[in-house]
Amino acid sequence: MTKVVKSIKKVLKLINIKDGMTISFHHHLRNGDYVMNLVLEEIAEIGVKNLTLAATGIYPIHQPLIKKMENKIITKIDTDFISGPVGEAIVNGKLEQPAIFRSRGGRARAIETKELKIDIAFIAAPSADSAGNINGVDGPSACGPLGYAIPDAHYADKVIAITDNLVDYPLFPVRIEENLVDYVVVVDKIGDAQKIMSGTTIITRDPIGLRIAKYALQVIEQSGLFKTGFSFQTGAGGISLAVADYLHKKMKEKNIIGSFALGGITKFLVDMLNEGLLKTLLNVQSFDLDAVKSVKENPQHQAISVSRYANPKAKSCAVDNLDISILGASEVDTNFNVNIVTDSNGIIIGGSGGHNDSAEGSKLTIIVTPLIRGRFPVVVDKLTTVTTPGRCIDVVVTERGIAVNPNNKEIEERLINSNLPIVPISKLKGVAYQLTGKPEPIKFYDRIVGKVEERNGKIVDYIRMLKY
Repeated sequence: MTKVVKSIKKVLKLINIKDGMTISFHHHLRNGDYVMNLVLEEIAEIGVKNLTLAATGIYPIHQPLIKKMENKIITKIDTDFISGPVGEAIVNGKLEQPAIFRSRGGRARAIETKELKIDIAFIAAPSADSAGNINGVDGPSACGPLGYAIPDAHYADKVIAITDNLVDYPLFPVRIEENLVDYVVVVDKIGDAQKIMSGTTIITRDPIGLRIAKYALQVIEQSGLFKTGFSFQTGAGGISLAVADYLHKKMKEKNIIGSFALGGITKFLVDMLNEGLLKTLLNVQSFDLDAVKSVKENPQHQAISVSRYANPKAKSCAVDNLDISILGASEVDTNFNVNIVTDSNGIIIGGSGGHNDSAEGSKLTIIVTPLIRGRFPVVVDKLTTVTTPGRCIDVVVTERGIAVNPNNKEIEERLINSNLPIVPISKLKGVAYQLTGKPEPIKFYDRIVGKVEERNGKIVDYIRMLKY
C-alpha cells in the first residue's frame, strides 16, 4: 500500500480543497521552511480563495504570503508568532480579517476543543515512508521533535506529509503515525535546516545584556527555588540564553542537579544534560542542530507534543510544573503587563509563543530586558499591545535595576533583603523616560487587524491598523 502522490497540485485535487477552508502548517524549520510557500503557490494556481491560514509560525521567508493576502487567497490568519514582512503587511491592512494570535498551549487547546477546526494539515516531514509514518530527526532537513504539528495531525480532516526524504516502510523512529496521514508528497527540498538557528537564538555578547543576565542569575539564587530538583525554561532571546549559560556555570559550582528544562531546546541546555546537570530535557522544538542531534540520540532528551507542553485544558501539562521561567519583552508597563507581539512602533514582530503559557505556569517568572531599545523606552506607562498579563510576572530585570511585582510577597521579601538593586517599577519607567523622553503616542485607525489571546482563549488586547 502506498499513499505517495506525485505532486502538491495532484494532492490538492485529491483532497478537493475548496474556498473557505482552514489549512495548517508548522514552523519547526523556522526561517528555513519551504513548505508553506510551495503549497500556497500551488493553491494560487488552482484559484481557491478565502482560506484561513493556521500556521504555528510565520517568518521572513514567508514574504510571498503577502501577495496571497492581497489577492484574497488568504483572508484570515490564526497563528502563535509572526516576524518579518508579513507582520508589517498586517498592521498596514493587507489582511481582510483580523489575525488571531494564540499562545502555544492556547492553539493546542483551540484545536482539541474544535474552536479551531482544521480542514487540511500540511506537515513538513524531514523523513517519511510510503504509508505516512513521519519523524523529524532523520534526513537532510531534520529539524527536531515536530511537537507543534501533533494536534494538527490528530484533529485535521485531511493530513498531508510533504517530505524530501522518502524511506522504505516501516520508518523508525516514528513521531507521527501512519494512521493519521492521508497522503505523502515528495518534493526536492522541504527547507534549509541551517536556518533553524536565527539571530534571536544566539547568546548575547553585549555588555548591557550580560549585566542583565548576571542580575537575573542572582535573582534566581535568592529566590529559594535554586536547589537540586528545580526546573526551568528560558526564552530564545540572546539575554535569556546568557542567563542559561550563567546558570550552567553556577549549577556546576554549587553542585546543583536540576530536574528538567523545557520548551525550545538549545545547545546550552544539551550541554547541561550531557554534563549531568539536568535529568532530562522536554523538547517541543529544537532551536539549533545540536538540539536536533541530541533529541535523536539521547533517550533522556524527550520529544513532547505541544499539548503536553502547555495545553491549559489538558489533564496536566509541563509548564504547570515549572519552577522558573526566564523570558523576554519588547515592552513592560508599570502594572507588569508584557508586550511580546509588537514593537514600540506598533509593528508586529513576534507573538506569545510559549510566553504566557510558561509565565502563568511557573512559580517564578523573570522578564529580562534592557531599559531602552534603540530610542524607545521598554518600561512604559501603557503598552502598545498586551501579550502576557501582569499577574503572571514576578520580576523585571534591567541593567539599571530590578522591579518585583508586589503581588509576590515571598519573592519581594527575599529580594529586598538581598544586595540587589531593587527599585519600584515606576522608577525604572522614570529613568527610561529621562533617557529617551516620553514617547509620542502611536497613531492608529479604528480598524482591528489582530486579536491577542491568553492561553485560555480570552482576548487580552487588540492590534489596530497603523496610521502614518
